Amino acid sequence: MEIIPAVGEAERLRTELLVVGVFSGGALVGSARRLDERAAGKLSAIVGRGELGEAAGATLLLHHLPGSVATRILLVSLGKPEAFSDRAYLRALSATAKFIAESVVAEAVIALAEHEVPKRSLNWQVQQAAQILADGGYVFVLPGTHPRRQIARPRPVRSIMLLVPQTLTSELLGALRQGIAVAEGVALAKDLGNLPGNICTPAYLASTAKEMGREFGFNVEVLEREDLEALGMGAFLVVGRGSANPCKLVVMQSNGRKSRSRPIVLVGKGITFDIGGTPLTPGGDPDEMKFNMSGAGCVLGVMRTVARLELPINVVGLIAAAENMPGGSASRPGDIVTSMSGQTIEIRTHEAEGRLLLCDVLTYAERFSPACVIDVATLTEACVVALGSHASGLFANDDALAAELLRCGGVSGDRVWQLPIWDDYFGQLGSSFADTSNLGGPAAGAITAACFLARFARAYPWAHLDIAGTASISGATKASTGRPVPLLAEFLIGRAAEAASPNGLSLPSPSAMELHS
Repeated sequence: MEIIPAVGEAERLRTELLVVGVFSGGALVGSARRLDERAAGKLSAIVGRGELGEAAGATLLLHHLPGSVATRILLVSLGKPEAFSDRAYLRALSATAKFIAESVVAEAVIALAEHEVPKRSLNWQVQQAAQILADGGYVFVLPGTHPRRQIARPRPVRSIMLLVPQTLTSELLGALRQGIAVAEGVALAKDLGNLPGNICTPAYLASTAKEMGREFGFNVEVLEREDLEALGMGAFLVVGRGSANPCKLVVMQSNGRKSRSRPIVLVGKGITFDIGGTPLTPGGDPDEMKFNMSGAGCVLGVMRTVARLELPINVVGLIAAAENMPGGSASRPGDIVTSMSGQTIEIRTHEAEGRLLLCDVLTYAERFSPACVIDVATLTEACVVALGSHASGLFANDDALAAELLRCGGVSGDRVWQLPIWDDYFGQLGSSFADTSNLGGPAAGAITAACFLARFARAYPWAHLDIAGTASISGATKASTGRPVPLLAEFLIGRAAEAASPNGLSLPSPSAMELHS
């Protein structure tokens, strides 16, 4: 799909589908007003009768509106004008993307960016529009099969013209490029999350990283079981001990434009399937255990975005990949292992296996002398209970880093909410037989999990993102969401802008970009 930025009057463009925004309870403005003038007031009459819902994101399709040269017009509600905000704009874009994905339309013109969003720049509007519209064309295809056998949908849209209300500048074109690159990273994260566990194994994650390294020219190293043993990663190794698929630590290094800055390290939990070791993990939807590698998928997706944009920063991606399965060599409750840091851990439950992987990788991250480390993991059901699917849990040992991530969540729309890791909670992780246990009990489960990780992340500024509630959706439409790729992409783009010249980040600015879905 091609997304083309353009300047022009929407009502004069011949197109299969024209998308315009309409405020509820107010006068028509912009393209909608000019269309109404051409239609001798018929558009305002339709809106006045209440045929378009008032909530932001409601839609109404019109065929052959008098005076219009567009075949069809999609009205999208922007909500009440006094309540118009970035959230309303994003809902309108999401509704547009959904409509286009489900329609038989080859090309469309979208005029939503003509409405100024309070406290947001036009660059932000263009970036979000490009990202959401490109993501709307996503289709999961099982490797080795034909797309039509996977999902029944109309022919995909070939091109979208995104109208902007001012001259196309290099900054606007760069924003468009960023939005499409973020959508590309989200698509990769979705693909990996949606794959079944018999395909997306630790080896598959490693091969995906290697292919990306060859494509974009950054270094990829895969540490095998014997390498992890030599490093003393006893906590990491115990997780995959019962599986026939050996665990792997994948190290990706993107040295953007030979930057000399200290790297930002991203750590992704990659439990490619989790049935629980000994005893088996309970649950009503065990097939969803394949989503336990979503942290790793997110890191791979973000690395793709970083490479596509050629961001001038050093980023290291660490993928902790293992399969947690039962077997004669699987560990038992009560076993004690020694981590790479030398701390001993009593394994009270195999439902807390992800933190065992991550703790050794957080120790391994010290060798890069990082500017900061951010780990991403589907870690606890307790975080789902606390925050649902709307926000990822944020924990940090550095207030400035936490504030930066909170801001990036607000800008990207991929929101997080900070929870504490006070000293009071560490006592719940006590053990009579080891330095710590891997379980803090039923109370404050997301917090004690983060406290466990904090014990291994004292050498640098660190943040932990618990994405158990945001990385996937359940039910009949269960699927990976690709979150929090947009959050981390916004964070890295911001860091790159700081590292670049005083005039800001300089990115190539083609007149049109393509995303192949």
